[in-house]
Amino acid sequence: MIKQRAISYLVGQAHHPRGIVGWANGWMFAHRPSNRKRNIWAVSLLEVQPTDRVLEIGFGPGVAIAEFAARATRGHVFGIDHSQAMVRRATRRNAAAVRARRVHLTHASVEHLPNFGDPLDAILAVNSVGFWPDPVERLGELRRLLRHAGRIALVSQPRCPGATRDTTTRAAEELQDLLTQAGFTDLRVETLDLDPPVACVLAGKH
Repeated sequence: MIKQRAISYLVGQAHHPRGIVGWANGWMFAHRPSNRKRNIWAVSLLEVQPTDRVLEIGFGPGVAIAEFAARATRGHVFGIDHSQAMVRRATRRNAAAVRARRVHLTHASVEHLPNFGDPLDAILAVNSVGFWPDPVERLGELRRLLRHAGRIALVSQPRCPGATRDTTTRAAEELQDLLTQAGFTDLRVETLDLDPPVACVLAGKH
């Protein structure tokens, strides 16, 4: 029973980091080489332009946010995360861009999106879709926020025990199905050879 509670607590921290353990998890996620490589790779696939308006859902310690800010130098980078600990950590990581009002980080959930003003050019979600309630409905809402020809990237690196390349392939197929149901088109899958592999499913709005 104690072991089960400990596992449940750690899983909860990974999904919704808080307190000193949440801070420690954020540090670990930010500095784990595979996580940094995965997030930077995912941002590169979206081919962000200097004036783009982009959104990351579940930004964690803000690694991808920093990459977006380095690319969208005359645009705006938005991020939402349901963990106050991650909002604080990502804000510190991106302090200069936050002060310059190029990066806007909000404590919010995908079910209750804030107002981003004008349409978005790109949206990123890394290892978070599996936690969303009614993911097809959520993706439909995100699609409406995109401009015509906007794009979305959903990234999955399975973290379940014993995950393999086949696990990643199945995860990518599930994400493709969700995106298709939500009305996205031009789907393609890119894979990053980590352990386990990372799948990024890209799609557009037309």
